[in-house]
Amino acid sequence: MRRTAVSEGATGAPHDQAGPARPTTGRRLPRWSELRPLLRPRPVQLDPTERRLARALTIADLRAVARRRTPRAVFDYTDGAAESETSLRRARQAFERVEFRPRVLRDVTAVDTTTTVLGRPSALPLAFAPTGFTRMMHHQGERAVVRAAAAAGIPYALSTMGTTSIEDVAAAAPEARKWFQLYVWRDRGAGKELVERAQAAGYEALVLTVDVPVAGARLRDVRNGLTIPPSLTLRTFLDAAVHPWWWANLLTTEPLSFATLDSWHGTVAELINQIFDPSVTSRDLSWLREAWSGPLIVKGIQHVDDARMVVDLGADAVVVSNHGGRQLDRASTPLDLLPSMLDAVGDRAEVLLDGGVLSGADVVAAVALGAKACLVGRAYLYGLMAGGERGVQRAVEILTGELVRTMQLLGVDSVARLEPAHVRLRG
Repeated sequence: MRRTAVSEGATGAPHDQAGPARPTTGRRLPRWSELRPLLRPRPVQLDPTERRLARALTIADLRAVARRRTPRAVFDYTDGAAESETSLRRARQAFERVEFRPRVLRDVTAVDTTTTVLGRPSALPLAFAPTGFTRMMHHQGERAVVRAAAAAGIPYALSTMGTTSIEDVAAAAPEARKWFQLYVWRDRGAGKELVERAQAAGYEALVLTVDVPVAGARLRDVRNGLTIPPSLTLRTFLDAAVHPWWWANLLTTEPLSFATLDSWHGTVAELINQIFDPSVTSRDLSWLREAWSGPLIVKGIQHVDDARMVVDLGADAVVVSNHGGRQLDRASTPLDLLPSMLDAVGDRAEVLLDGGVLSGADVVAAVALGAKACLVGRAYLYGLMAGGERGVQRAVEILTGELVRTMQLLGVDSVARLEPAHVRLRG
């Protein structure tokens, strides 16, 4: 048998004489000229608020910052929903079912995000929804939110349960598009006075919320013992140790009070059940249509027959909404309801959507399916809790960036060109 000749090296180990020698890579110290282009330190940001917000790339990031910086009871009031919170989860799951259907070879160098809402221009298909007790989330409260809305060129709705007066909000941002949200109270005279004040202060539209005949069971608030204003109990005293700046701001600025009430000391549910009227009917909407000369929006519509009824009674727009899941648990999901609402009243009134909107891509999906615009609440409140007015601006920046990028990747250069063909809801 023929053998292959081998020889031994210095170690006595055989090696193939015919094999090529392996090159070795020598190490060296890098030259400064090679290192210098790689050294690009970020500018030092001395402002702690800007530092926090710069790291927030999504609304979920703002939520995480808000959770760290806000007492648990306050954060849970904003973040939570009714009972098992199924309505809230389903609203988010509906947007997770969205499947985009992009088109290619389209020029999307520039994207036009403008639209019209109630016949007037809006820089985005977006509005800030009414939220109660806003100064509880951050001491700047409604003033910060309306200023951020004005800067963004979008409408802002002040809640009946707001903590800054109708007149003070108007003065904080005279150029803003301001809507006033109304609940029908047992005291009809007080409600009439609010409508007159909003009209005198130059509010553009009235938003009648119709899905709160009684308070929903928000169990996080019950378990946290939340009161308005927050009470200094042993639990909240201990909480102050880890959220000192929040408590300092609460205690050293004007007392937390309502814009439309003299005072209140109790739970949110007790307040709602005492002053809201569960006997509201279509007659009250007819009265309001006569009393209010501007655009009238009805928020909280979840059935096509109700949509037809309120439009027949003079509503200029409806908001398909289940109150962010904060009232009736296991209620219908707004995004799923949207097509039937458009079929019912879309040719006679504007149809807006509220609930579960936490990204610019969500807004794109809703508008493509036919919504005129979306209302957001939690999204901007997370920003407010994370960094006051600048935090609300950051929320708008995030939503705008996501909206523009999604449209570009869809091959759409204008909000007006979004259509159902761009989206489908997976089963």
